[in-house]
Amino acid sequence: MESPADAATEITDKRLLRGSRTRRVVLDRAVDIASLDSLEGLSFGRLATDTGLSKAGIQTLFRTKEGLQLATIEHFRGLFVDTVTRPALTKPRGVQRLQALVEHWVDYAARPLFEGGCFQAANLTEFDSRPGPVRDALIENQRVWTELLTGELAYARDHGEIADLDAELAAFQIDAVLKAANTALRLGDDSAVAKVRRIVDGFLTAP
Repeated sequence: MESPADAATEITDKRLLRGSRTRRVVLDRAVDIASLDSLEGLSFGRLATDTGLSKAGIQTLFRTKEGLQLATIEHFRGLFVDTVTRPALTKPRGVQRLQALVEHWVDYAARPLFEGGCFQAANLTEFDSRPGPVRDALIENQRVWTELLTGELAYARDHGEIADLDAELAAFQIDAVLKAANTALRLGDDSAVAKVRRIVDGFLTAP
């Protein structure tokens, strides 16, 4: 026979599970909205309408709009890592891994993973001049991504896979090209994918 303590634990576990599922449903919709209208476009009311959940219930999960925005950035980060970064890390370091990072990024933007294309591109310009936790979280995403590109370029250069170059500058340029391609794709220019590949290949020429 189940004890009162066991029954209470089961009820608590089920509530936590429901809370986790609700949070995922809300954040899946939130990243789409933020990719279209930036994080400023998020509201508890809009998410309630779009998900069919109660506004009060969503607000209980995130407390404030800033809390919702930060949770949305964190959710995006996990999805980006699963879609772009982690698959590329299976490739050998250097040129192969860099090519994989770019290919997965292009697929992420061209598919697109989010309704409005690249989440970072949609939000960096909105918050780049607005100090605070949201800006800090977006900057951290950007830092991690560009440092990953820089590291693979430096590795390829130092191991003789590519010509001598400034890895940090090349990473900045590749990131800029990818963001430009995201805009082009949103405008219906599918040739942007081939252009990205040609430009990146230019950085990967043998010495």
